[in-house]
Parts: sequence; C-alpha cells; structure tokens
Amino acid sequence: MAEDILLYWGSGSPPCWRVMIALEEKKLQGYKSKLLSFDKQEHKSKEVLELNPRGQLPTFKHGDTVVNESIAACLYLENRFKSQGSQLMPDDAADQALVLQRMMEGNTLQQKMYDGLFYQHLVPEAERHESALKRHLENLATELKLWESYLEKMGKGSYLAGKNFSMADVVVFPYIAYFPRFGLRKERYPRLMEYYELVKERPSVKASWPPHWLENPKGQDTLKDL
Repeated sequence: MAEDILLYWGSGSPPCWRVMIALEEKKLQGYKSKLLSFDKQEHKSKEVLELNPRGQLPTFKHGDTVVNESIAACLYLENRFKSQGSQLMPDDAADQALVLQRMMEGNTLQQKMYDGLFYQHLVPEAERHESALKRHLENLATELKLWESYLEKMGKGSYLAGKNFSMADVVVFPYIAYFPRFGLRKERYPRLMEYYELVKERPSVKASWPPHWLENPKGQDTLKDL
C-alpha cells in the first residue's frame, strides 16, 4: 500500500507537514517521497507540474489517484485507510462537526500567521510600514487568544477537538508549531504551549519534523512580546 504512494514536499511547509503526519498516523511508513527546495524553485519543475498544474507542494499521488490540496489529501487518507492506524475523524456527528470546525478555522490562523511572521518576506521593501506589521501582529495575538480559550475550555491534556488526537490536530498543529519557534512565551499562552509540548512528542510528529528545524532548532524572536 505505502509503496504506491508518492509525496513531493518541502521542509517546514505546514500543508506538506500535515500530509506527512496523516501518513504516519495511518501507518503508511515506507511511502515514496521527494524533498524539494522552494528556494531553487524545484516545485515548479516539469516533474511536479505534470501532476500539479499549480506547481505547489504538497503534490500527492496514490496509485492513479492524484490529490494536490493538503486537507483533501489528509481526508482521502483517512477515508481510504479508515480501519488502519489512528481514527482521525470521529463517528459521532457532533464530535465530527467540532473536528471539521477546527480544521476550517485553521485557515484563518494560517493567514494571520503568515501576515505577521512573514511580513518582511511577503511585502516588497518599498511597501512595508511599521504600522501595518504592528496591526498584523495584533490580529495574530487576537487569534492566538481565541485558540488559547478553546484549549482552556477543553481542559488540561486535551487536543484541539477533545480528548482524542484528530484530524483537527493533523491540520492545525503544523501552524501552531511555528509560534514557539518564533519566540511565543509560555507565560502568556500557557494552554497553547502545553498543547504544543504534548503533540510534538507524538511519534507521527517526531517522525515528520521539518529537517531544517532539526538542523537549526532555534528560530527568531518575532513573537517574544506578543
């Protein structure tokens, strides 16, 4: 089964990372993978474009089935290998609704994270303004406090949608993992940091940890005052 799977991915890309976590959770170790460099534009190669016309990562293929949106690939893996490995979508309709809600909310967290953490990279120098960066960081702080409240409501030791690790964690954790790397302080966001410490020790997460993070564990201090 795993040998029929091919994944093109980039180190540190949250969409790529979530698919890798899903593969590990579904006990699909041994799949074929190709680590590509964004800096070298390897994701725009003919090899990738033949499968993914957008030239984006991840690019995922299982047999003759190609799925190039990361959340879709994760849901495909859960449905295709439902009885294998971890159950990532609960059977109960209300529980499933909460998992789906948190998954979709991850899109907002992603956008606010990118706006704040990567402002200098995404905005041309001539168009940058300190006031804009400050606003983006304030928006990110508001978003993080919302997720902090979700975890507070769930109780100590919980995951994003309850006591069980779920697809919500597969999808959203790769974003949350960026925050301590960029200096987010445990004193200000205790539940988020407890959640981070809990999930980072999960075998699927350790097995798929971004290689360049292993080589350079320390990031920046952009969020130390957030």
